[in-house]
Amino acid sequence: MEYDTIDADSFGRGLKGIGINLLVQDVPGEIAFLETVFDMTGHQVTADFAIVTYGDQVFQLHADGTYHANPLLNLLPENPPRGAGLEIRLYDTDPDDAVQRATAFGAMVLQPPSDKPHGLREAYILCANGYAWVPSRPKD
Repeated sequence: MEYDTIDADSFGRGLKGIGINLLVQDVPGEIAFLETVFDMTGHQVTADFAIVTYGDQVFQLHADGTYHANPLLNLLPENPPRGAGLEIRLYDTDPDDAVQRATAFGAMVLQPPSDKPHGLREAYILCANGYAWVPSRPKD
């Protein structure tokens, strides 16, 4: 798919497998975080929506207001963090590099890079919307 020019109908029809859609308060702000810290790419970024790519993976951001008729809107907490209990794992991102960029960006680092018994080196970084992003790579 050509994410920068595809229309909504064609985009929706072309999605396969499992999809992730994150509700955020500030779409351009979240894109700035994702691009700066994790080298992701935002496509068709507006105040209401963005397509995001991470390698071959694709997911979407939607502003709260776009969910006016969606039953999830009433479940959003009024106080952050909204993403509690959700880990978004990025297996192709070096956690040491990501934490340096996250710190410079002003993001909250919940856990610095550390080697885990399950074979990965990983860190936990919270975005402004409260989602836990976990950059990971195999341990040395």
